[in-house]
Amino acid sequence: MATIFVRERRKIEVGEKKPRYRVVGVHDLNLKIYVEHIRKKELDQLAEATGANVVILKGGKEEKEKAEKAAAGK
Repeated sequence: MATIFVRERRKIEVGEKKPRYRVVGVHDLNLKIYVEHIRKKELDQLAEATGANVVILKGGKEEKEKAEKAAAGK
């Protein structure tokens, strides 16, 4: 089964209207994505059209701590 792997952007702020995800890779799928960041709705549409699953990769503990510190500092 085809799979699209994505992760959340690292530099996002609460309420930001920019696309939230970045495509990390695809498996068993002939697909080219020409954008740097992509919205969840767009990912779902790509997955539906190609018959692929979307896997959202989880960040490590260090990334979560950095994001929390950055949010507290602003």
